Amino acid sequence: MESNINQTVAVMQTEIVSAEPKHKELFGFGIGGIGLYGAWTLVGTFLTFYYTDLVGISAATVGTLMLLVRFMDGVADIGMGVVVDRTNTKHGKARPWIRWMLLPYAISTILLFTVPDLGTTGKILYMYVTFIVFNLIFTAVSIPYVTLLGRITQDSYKRSLANIYLGFFNLFATLLVVTVATPLANAFGWVSVATIFAVLAFLSLYMTFQSTKERIPFSDSDRNQVLFKIGIKALFSNKYLLIITLVCVLFNMLNTLILSAGVYFATYILNNSNLYSVIAFCTIAPMFLGFIFLAPLVKRFGKRNVSAVGSVIIMIGQCIKIMNPDSLWYFLIGTVLAGLGIMPLLSLLKAMINDTIEYGEWKSGMRTEGLINSGASFGMKVGNGLGLALIGWLLAFGGYIGGISTQAALADQMIIWLNVYIPIIIAVIQVIVLWFFKLDSEYEQIVLDLKNRK
Repeated sequence: MESNINQTVAVMQTEIVSAEPKHKELFGFGIGGIGLYGAWTLVGTFLTFYYTDLVGISAATVGTLMLLVRFMDGVADIGMGVVVDRTNTKHGKARPWIRWMLLPYAISTILLFTVPDLGTTGKILYMYVTFIVFNLIFTAVSIPYVTLLGRITQDSYKRSLANIYLGFFNLFATLLVVTVATPLANAFGWVSVATIFAVLAFLSLYMTFQSTKERIPFSDSDRNQVLFKIGIKALFSNKYLLIITLVCVLFNMLNTLILSAGVYFATYILNNSNLYSVIAFCTIAPMFLGFIFLAPLVKRFGKRNVSAVGSVIIMIGQCIKIMNPDSLWYFLIGTVLAGLGIMPLLSLLKAMINDTIEYGEWKSGMRTEGLINSGASFGMKVGNGLGLALIGWLLAFGGYIGGISTQAALADQMIIWLNVYIPIIIAVIQVIVLWFFKLDSEYEQIVLDLKNRK
């Protein structure tokens, strides 16, 4: 029996292992970001506002919902990581899950924006059920998707290139969401908007499935099916994974605040909700400019250093906003710089996560791509949940009432804090944490050591 298993694994390895990926394949990996993160951005940016101002649910209730479900979903990520690590098919470990989750992900996106009139209790129950379902399905497609990056290649620079492609398409999807969602919703309703991005999710992820290959051989740990407890112990022995997970928490808090809180800033501080599209454009457009210089900068200075400098640029941009928080022009200038500063980590974070796979294998002898990516994804989900919860709770603290034209003075102050001051604090902590991530300088030797062991 054992001999048959080993023969089967050997056949799978022969099918999977091939030459290093070309740019076309890296491009194909990245294009999945249009659908995966387009729908995610739609939910993260507008769902809180949809719940508070259109469905009529209190900000505190919505904030609590966001945190509880995101935290629960983050825990589910760990389980999904184990599932991915134990998946051995002719298509690999990660790719099959992308194909299986295409339709469920599209449908769950649409359901979020179709809250029926069931009374307050019924609405809240519907919100919890659909938001939980959406997040679980997102986990079942996103964990395999980011794991796929670690199985396409072990070349750190090519991982960076693939992540840059992903970052580009992620930005494209984000720009599309923030510029067209509101006018389309005003014209056709939120169900139509959700349907558009659900279709994009289906098509782009299918393209990723079709255009990529898993070429990293199954390891001994794949054959022996690493026990969950042993795998978790290996995660906690991976210092660089712990560091980058904390970065994931901070970065996703920061990104969530800058994008999602901006809707409230435009509506109630600038008194023009249509200005949110301008603010969002000024956040995202500079990121496209940054892509021109990112690859050579990463090659020369490393992913950690470029990301840290980006965080400093965020601080500078936010400090410009402090000069006159009520001014549109000061806010837009600061937003341009903040967007430029966000771009490095947005583009490189997943590559940095996947670099910790080799460090973990070097340290523990076990290669657990799915579990490592799920651990980092847990940090992303918690960070996103904390950012959305902060919005809801601080709005509630300020006496915010959804749908009215003028808010209390304290509510306006909370909106300013969410958009200006709190992101500065998070960016400072982010730089400090990044300082301890020194894997860039150690990675090549680690990969060499691993090859010498085989």
